[in-house]
Parts: sequence; structure tokens; C-alpha cells
Amino acid sequence: GQQQQANQIMAIRKFIQQDVDYIVLAPVTETGWETFLEEARSANIPVIVIDRQVAVSDPTLFNSWVGSDFELEAKKATAWLHQYAVAKGIAEDSLHIVNIQGTIGASAQIGRTKGLQDAVVTYGWNLLAEVPGEFTQAKGKEAMSTLLKQYDDINVVYCENDNEACGAIEAIEAAGKKVGSNITDGDIMVISFDGVKQQAIDYVLEDKIACIAECNPLHGPRVKAAIELLEEGKTPDKLSYV
Repeated sequence: GQQQQANQIMAIRKFIQQDVDYIVLAPVTETGWETFLEEARSANIPVIVIDRQVAVSDPTLFNSWVGSDFELEAKKATAWLHQYAVAKGIAEDSLHIVNIQGTIGASAQIGRTKGLQDAVVTYGWNLLAEVPGEFTQAKGKEAMSTLLKQYDDINVVYCENDNEACGAIEAIEAAGKKVGSNITDGDIMVISFDGVKQQAIDYVLEDKIACIAECNPLHGPRVKAAIELLEEGKTPDKLSYV
């Protein structure tokens, strides 16, 4: 859908007109789906939601959801940062963090932002700013460039996916600053999510990304299993965490 809900809505309506057997939806954002899911149900087409969730008043509008626990990912990433600070003897209140968020309203953004905000309160970190990066490398670079002009004491960049992290690294290096995990020596630490972009994994080996919280992308097999159950007249799990 090219990150556009309008494109996804047009696709759903086209699928309904084509009388497909199943619709699998990876929603850009959580809200705004009730009308179109009702149209699918009226056409007796089961809908399986994957990756991000949908916020609907009637949970029977979709048959099953397959995806990740995004807040848990954030808890793991922030726990790692806390443990790193403790191990290196870094004062928690000396961490000056900026968050490059994903698409606002997406499940991954909501969970990963909440996990960071909770950790800031728990550990006493300084959260300087939160700005959207739309989960893209270009927007991540643009956001980081702006943040570097606004703040001169950033030492941790929390990016809500790999693409944003790679863009942030481009901006940091373009500004003549060093990316790395030795923040006591002036490095700017980058934390990322997903672990599915090869460039990001390479950056971990180069110490340009200090930590990635994995988001398992293998939704397909669970979607296939849900469809097979529906074909047999059975009911798949409403929520299936990968």
C-alpha cells in the first residue's frame, strides 16, 4: 500500500469485488478500518490481520491476527540499555535520548514508544525529543539531521526500525560525528528494531548499531495455518504472537 491507508482501502474493496477467498491485511495504522472490515464480512470473506493490529469496537470484524509484541520488544531494548549503562558505570541521568518514531498510530510505533517512555520514567533517562520518521531511511535521516541542529548533547538515538537507524547513521556521520557504543568517549549510540535489514545487521558488526531488538518477520506460516483451520471449519487463535 506504499504506507498509505487509502491505497489499502482501495485494494480491500477491489478484493471484495473480485470475491476472493481470504483477505490478509497488514494495516498502516490501527484506526479507520471498521467500515471496510464490515464490507468484507458482509461479503463473507474472512480477514486475517498481520503485523500491526486494528482498533475496532467489534473484534469479530477480523478472524485472526498474527504479529509481534512490540511493547515487549521495547522492554527488551531498554533493559539492554540500562544493563549497558550499569556495566560501563554510566550514570543513567547522563543518557540524553532522542526517539525517531515510526508511522504515528501504527502498532509498532505505539508499543515501541510506550516501552521507551516507561523506561525513561523508571531509570531517570533524559528524553530530549520524539519525532516521526515514518519507518523509512530517508525520513530517519531527515529527522536526525534536524535533531542534531536542535540538540548538542544527544548520545543515544532510539530508532523504531532498521531503516530509520540507517538513515540516522547517515545524518550523524554527515554532521562529522561518530557513531558507536562508547558514549563516554563522545560516540552517539544507535538502537534499532527489527533485525531484518542486512545493512543494519552489518552495522551491528561494525559497532554502528549497538543493539537491535528483533522483530520476527515470519508471519506467513502462521497465516497459512490460520487459513487451513478456517478451511476445515475450525477457529484459529484470535491473537497469534510470533
